[in-house]
Amino acid sequence: QVQLVESGGGLVQAGGSLRLSCAASKSIFSINAMGWYRQAPGKQRELVATISSGGSTAYADSVKGRFTISRDGAKNTVYLQMSSLKPEDTAVYYCNANDVIFSYWGQGTQVTVSS
Repeated sequence: QVQLVESGGGLVQAGGSLRLSCAASKSIFSINAMGWYRQAPGKQRELVATISSGGSTAYADSVKGRFTISRDGAKNTVYLQMSSLKPEDTAVYYCNANDVIFSYWGQGTQVTVSS
């Protein structure tokens, strides 16, 4: 089992930046893939970015060039650096750990981008 704790959300003006953190309860290198998802009001949860145990990354088209996913193995933490934020990035952001058989979620952190 994996516990995930997100932090770093908040209110920011359009064009601003935020960094989200996701601290895992076990080595992130032992987890198949870590990712960030988001869910806006009235919309389905969508994938934002993922990073595999080998370090490969993937991004949703809507955030490519603006968001960067990274990790710190010593801290068992995955980050999402968000830049050039837009009002449409407003959502609850969730950290996910995909352990092949099981999928674990954090509690979510709110990101609000004002225009």
